[in-house]
Amino acid sequence: MFHTVGNDKNVASVVEQKIKVFALGGLDENGKNLYVVEVNGKIFILDAGLKYPTEDLLGVDAVIPDFNYLKENASRIQGVFLSHGHEDHIGAIPQLLSIINVPVYGMRLTMALVEDSLTENGLDIKKYKLYKVRENNELFFGDVKVTFFKTTHSIPDSVAICIHTTDGVIVYTSDFTFDQNAKGRYQTNYGRMSEIAKEGVLCLLSESLNAEKPGFTSTGNSLQCELDEAFSRANGRIICSLYSSDLHRIQLVIDLAIQYKRKIAIIGRKMQRVVDIAVKLGYLRIPKSMLMNLLYIDEKNDNNFSNLVVLATGNRYEPFNSLIRMAKHQDRLIHIEKSDTVIVATPPIPGNEVKAARTIDMLYRTGAKVCVINKNLLPSSHASSEDLKLMMNLLKPQYVMPVIGEYRNLVAHAKVAEQIGYRSENIILLDNGDVVEFQQGELVNHTEHIQIDQVLVDGLGVGDIGSVVLRDRQLMANDGIIVVIANLNKNTKEIVAGPQIVSKGFVYEKGNEELYQLLDELVREIIGKFVTEQYVNWQGLRQELRDKVGKLLFNKTKRKPIIIPIVEEFNL
Repeated sequence: MFHTVGNDKNVASVVEQKIKVFALGGLDENGKNLYVVEVNGKIFILDAGLKYPTEDLLGVDAVIPDFNYLKENASRIQGVFLSHGHEDHIGAIPQLLSIINVPVYGMRLTMALVEDSLTENGLDIKKYKLYKVRENNELFFGDVKVTFFKTTHSIPDSVAICIHTTDGVIVYTSDFTFDQNAKGRYQTNYGRMSEIAKEGVLCLLSESLNAEKPGFTSTGNSLQCELDEAFSRANGRIICSLYSSDLHRIQLVIDLAIQYKRKIAIIGRKMQRVVDIAVKLGYLRIPKSMLMNLLYIDEKNDNNFSNLVVLATGNRYEPFNSLIRMAKHQDRLIHIEKSDTVIVATPPIPGNEVKAARTIDMLYRTGAKVCVINKNLLPSSHASSEDLKLMMNLLKPQYVMPVIGEYRNLVAHAKVAEQIGYRSENIILLDNGDVVEFQQGELVNHTEHIQIDQVLVDGLGVGDIGSVVLRDRQLMANDGIIVVIANLNKNTKEIVAGPQIVSKGFVYEKGNEELYQLLDELVREIIGKFVTEQYVNWQGLRQELRDKVGKLLFNKTKRKPIIIPIVEEFNL
């Protein structure tokens, strides 16, 4: 349930405050954003996101921040304050709340997405303190006040978070751009920013992902013109891939579908719920008469309505996976035909460039008309160098702390700050876990460090995947597995079944009979040596099987598969 927060103004007067700022995630990486502001021991958490795994993290679903520090200091936590509803900023909330039950504050859409995520993870939302706030809310925690101001991003209800102290305001912008054409829920509140600046900003935590890009982030009409042209030329169905977190772009396609009097169908997997929630709350406008549910149209996959626009939505790989299934005629609902027009409006994000290229090649093979939107026409939702300068000039912070991005992005942001006159001692570059301390409005300490680690999420398991497991997975991926199975008569110690050599991901027995014959002889020899003793050293037997079988395989194949010996005895 949501609880509306009131304006409790019982503020204590404090002459001097000790302020600490640090990150438990989000620095020198893309994702996993979690920043902490401590004011006289009170802990304020800014965002709690996840990071999608790199290719070397085999089988891992997500990477989340290390919550040990927060768990150890749970009694001092005032709450978690969320900037917007993207996974890299809210994706770790279920794991955080399962460890420590603390209040969570966010705008209407953001909290709806949090509620959905908690439910998906099997948590009862009634047990948690979920507070829906408005931009003009003022939240008081003793001598500290928390406020918000709207920013422009690709998802509505994006806000900057302001921690008011007697020494100045700590402002966390999260992701933003300055778009003079933004409307309604996407508009930046310049008036509120001016008020914050007049109060005095001690430190600005501002995003860095696009800091290397010169100029302002483009928000022109080129994309709309490109999409309009594709719609005007399409005779059959239009299938458009979109990231479901980019609600602004989704609305643009929906508006064109309405303009061309086309029915709309939204398909996807997990992340389709983002669209569903946005429609339910009124953040996406889709007339019910224009919306179609393909599940109830035709069970024979014959959805050949020429006036149909299909939105293939998802996050990261999902839009591409959907298009691949459609191109291969493996999707339950849509098969791409020659008469279709496919619009690819999902630029590859770091790590999925190969997947994107393979998908586009497969689409061309279908014979359909393929329109790949140039990435230069797909405006970023992150601040470029001139946007960052404008944010600094509007807020006039005493200190600038680049956050959200790889280290090169943070350095580029620091250089942007230097270009408008900030001295190096007023620019704070940190790694995750580094702590800066302010007293009486001045930076006094930059030596403390909190020991943290990355936490891997694999299915329902959180933090139980370590370096040993990952190394084994890498070995299995590279060289496969060999399982050695043998059953012994408990009384005579003779081999009564086997040895059986089972290969997975290594080499097939067919065509490698000589190798498997050598393995059989070696296994029999090792077992024969150990069973001559009165008491069999089972641990020693299994270890020698691993060592000698592994050595033989490496000598013959130059590969190092994982060796799993299974030797058991039975009463016969």
